[in-house]
Amino acid sequence: MNFFKLFLILLFFIFSSNSFADNHGQNEIAQEISEDEEVPLNDPFAGNEGTGGALNSQMPSEEEEDEMSLYNFKLVGLISGKDNSYISLANSGGEVMTITLGQFLGKIKLIDLRLNEAIFEKEDKKFVIIDFNNVIREADEY
Repeated sequence: MNFFKLFLILLFFIFSSNSFADNHGQNEIAQEISEDEEVPLNDPFAGNEGTGGALNSQMPSEEEEDEMSLYNFKLVGLISGKDNSYISLANSGGEVMTITLGQFLGKIKLIDLRLNEAIFEKEDKKFVIIDFNNVIREADEY
């Protein structure tokens, strides 16, 4: 019985010393990399934040002040069922808003869904269509 206890304790020390040596080696490599390489100018994990200005440059002037404008959102989800249909829109802060058919987003009303786009109707009976590539286009009919 004592033999097994000693054997297990010995194994524990062997494995713990190996993991310490591995971590120590990784820290040295990380230091070498951080000293040698420069940091990129843009954040690769920022997503499409850098392109947000380019997309907003296409925004009509009357939409700029309205925080509930469709131009301030991205289409992130679409669920269509027999009884109900929903879309999910995310703003630049990452907050998600879910809208069902017939609901208003500011001054526009969600009236239809397709496989990869949502169609809204404006007050002047024109249509605004947004897709998953965040392309927003206005049309007289859909």
